[in-house]
Amino acid sequence: MRIMCADMVEISWKGRGGMQRRGTALLEDISPSGACLQLEAPVPLGVEVRVDCAQRRFLGWVRYCAYREIGYFVGVEFDAGTKWSKRMYKPRHLLDLEKFLAPK
Repeated sequence: MRIMCADMVEISWKGRGGMQRRGTALLEDISPSGACLQLEAPVPLGVEVRVDCAQRRFLGWVRYCAYREIGYFVGVEFDAGTKWSKRMYKPRHLLDLEKFLAPK
C-alpha cells in the first residue's frame, strides 16, 4: 500500500554517455517496494537511480516517467535490498490512511 507523503529528496542517475545526473525531487508517495517522485526534468525509463533522504539511501529503477501539469512524476521500484519502512525513514509529512481506517 502506497502512503501519501511530502519531503524533499536528492536523486541521481547516469545519463547518456555515462554522465552523472542529479536533481532535487519532491517525494509524493512511498511504499516498501517503491516511490513516486516529482521532478522538473524527465528521468529515462529503466535507469538505475539513487534516492537520498534524511541519512537513508534507496536504490532502484525508473518504471515510469510522465509529465503532469506541474512537473515530471517518476515511479521508482526499489531494489530488494533497500525496502522502505517507517522505522528506517519517516518523511516530514506522512498521511498514513491505515491509522484513520483502523478500528478503534
